[in-house]
Amino acid sequence: AIYCKHRARALFVELEALNARRDNLEIEWGQLQLEQSAWSTHAFVERVASARLHMAMPPPKEIEVITP
Repeated sequence: AIYCKHRARALFVELEALNARRDNLEIEWGQLQLEQSAWSTHAFVERVASARLHMAMPPPKEIEVITP
């Protein structure tokens, strides 16, 4: 009976630790999703292309839209 109580307490402590880890991972997942959505915006991509890659939008008359 004493062993069972000790084991139950140990398992409960482990369960609480796992629940806390899950909660932290869910928070991190949400933050990563927000970060991904920010990185995929047109404005962000354009800013990075301009600043890091020294790219620039061509003049409108040089842009051709190709449709399938």
